[in-house]
Amino acid sequence: MEVINHTAKKKDTNLLMVTHLLQLATVVTGFGGLIAPLIVWATKKDDIQGMDYHGKTIINFQISIILLALVSIPLIFALGLGILMLIVIGVVSVVLPIINALRATNGEDPLLWLTFEFLKY
Repeated sequence: MEVINHTAKKKDTNLLMVTHLLQLATVVTGFGGLIAPLIVWATKKDDIQGMDYHGKTIINFQISIILLALVSIPLIFALGLGILMLIVIGVVSVVLPIINALRATNGEDPLLWLTFEFLKY
């Protein structure tokens, strides 16, 4: 006998916004921008409408930023290109979560700048 779940997912754009803003924890802790949204996504993806998609975009973005930063380190020695790359990564990693938090509040999909797809949408 199949059990049917009649509970619908709740719409909570405020939690989606907060999840995007949690990425800014990286500025303070250096790594919290991946861990905090990961915890929220893992615990709320089945309860909140849009959380699975937004959570996956956040995780993909954070992993992409980490990998791009690691790639830029050896490039520092190649005509200083790594320094420029780190500056761009730093700006994007602060600005994009804010933009996406506002977009989530308005019910829009997040922007996917500098994002590789590790988790399928």
